[in-house]
Amino acid sequence: MSPRQNSDVFAVFVLDISRLFLSYPQTKTYFSHFDLGSGSHDLQVHGGKVLGAIGEATKHLDNLDEALSKLSDLHAYNLRVDPGNFRLLSHTIQVTLAAHFQADFDATAQAAWDKFLAAISTVLTSKYR
Repeated sequence: MSPRQNSDVFAVFVLDISRLFLSYPQTKTYFSHFDLGSGSHDLQVHGGKVLGAIGEATKHLDNLDEALSKLSDLHAYNLRVDPGNFRLLSHTIQVTLAAHFQADFDATAQAAWDKFLAAISTVLTSKYR
């Protein structure tokens, strides 16, 4: 990816976090210490973390459990994030991708993203049991 494309993808994920908080206000519960204003530094940092985790997952498709184990521990044991929020984030990511990459985000791409994000969500919620 070119630096411009990387910048565009990063901006989309920052927008995605904003969209998550606007669409599902209950998800703000875990971010009471954040500045949730559009384009805030907090949203940029967290959007970068989400994008980084997704990028890491793409490198370890054959072993998502191990690749995301620490992140799963963090969300289950320390942050105690409602596991339903991962489904909400997955949906929001797909809406954001569809809105920004209309020509490329066809039914096949949507199905692939849905399957991939569901696999990530499954790993992140696996420690809740």
